[in-house]
Amino acid sequence: MATNTEQEPIGAAALERALSLRDLTDPAQGPHAMQVLLARVAERLHALWPGAELRVRRGDPIVTVADNYDRLGYPPDAVARDSRYTRWVGPGRLLRTHSTALVPPALREMALEPEPPPDVLLLCPGLVWRRDVVDRLHTGAPHQVDVWRARSGPGLTRGDLLALVGALLESALPGCRWRTVEAWHPYTLRGLQVDVEHEGAWVEVAECGLASPRLLRECGLSPDRWSGLALGAGVDRLLMLAKGIDDIRLLRSDDPRVTAQLLDLAPWRPVSSQPAVRRDLSIAVASDRTAEELGDRVREAMGPEADALEALEVLAETPAESVPSAAAARIGLGRCQKNVLLRLVIRHPTRTLTTEEANRIRNAVYAAVHEGAAWQWAAGS
Repeated sequence: MATNTEQEPIGAAALERALSLRDLTDPAQGPHAMQVLLARVAERLHALWPGAELRVRRGDPIVTVADNYDRLGYPPDAVARDSRYTRWVGPGRLLRTHSTALVPPALREMALEPEPPPDVLLLCPGLVWRRDVVDRLHTGAPHQVDVWRARSGPGLTRGDLLALVGALLESALPGCRWRTVEAWHPYTLRGLQVDVEHEGAWVEVAECGLASPRLLRECGLSPDRWSGLALGAGVDRLLMLAKGIDDIRLLRSDDPRVTAQLLDLAPWRPVSSQPAVRRDLSIAVASDRTAEELGDRVREAMGPEADALEALEVLAETPAESVPSAAAARIGLGRCQKNVLLRLVIRHPTRTLTTEEANRIRNAVYAAVHEGAAWQWAAGS
């Protein structure tokens, strides 16, 4: 298992692609329904607490390890710090993995003001970068928003926290049924996970808690005087639920039939129903390779063409010693590897793919993830 000392930086090309990605929450980068949703949230929260000063803070996508991990209470040996889950760009610097990395600088700036407002409502929206699986609900660069309230005087309570959750959900998903589940975060006390009911199942949309006094003190706000509420939400998922979109790839589509619908919160009208093409791959990979790593490798290797890959499903994993010799030889399986059976679901969100295109995508995925000594390619690609 890798440790937090393994901070292998991403390549220059991967960094350039990450930094060129449009932030759909930012009006300066063009209009999008995501901004309409966040404006509703801000308006509802300001109406709930009219005495609070509303501040929206954005920041550089590249942040320090101190703001992304240390000040938020992540231990030095946290698995999250490993290069398998974090896009390091250099010593002590990384592409932020969550919008919470924007909070410590904002609180420090507030603490340095000669007379900081006694009540501040802080919104920190933007892109984050993480290793993740490939499917219709996940992407390697999702949008998040952190909503924090910092107040001097009487301490904020669990009741205030639930009021924050309720206002967020009522503005983003009016009339939804929701619940909270106890959860742990290093920068909160009495943490909660927030789920909403969708088509008979519970879907996680946010996490929250009372702001840690240790974090407040670290940022220059004495917990003897200040208290806070902390909430982080996935904006992509909120928007998909609000509009009835079932494929996260559509949020970035440049198809005019799609972009015209992504300027407001009107219900989604399906563009078309494309047929899915499935390809199964038997590959050899390192014994500790994860589904998130495989998904990240595919995204990095395929670039924009990854939009045609709906899902990358791990069907089975078998250690090398349990694989029949003939099967192991066929894929070039080594002793310190495992055999993974992958299913590719290939379906472009707006157009039909040819067999040749599907095979080319299959081969691109195969080249990105297979680590064996023998190769098997699809013909006609």
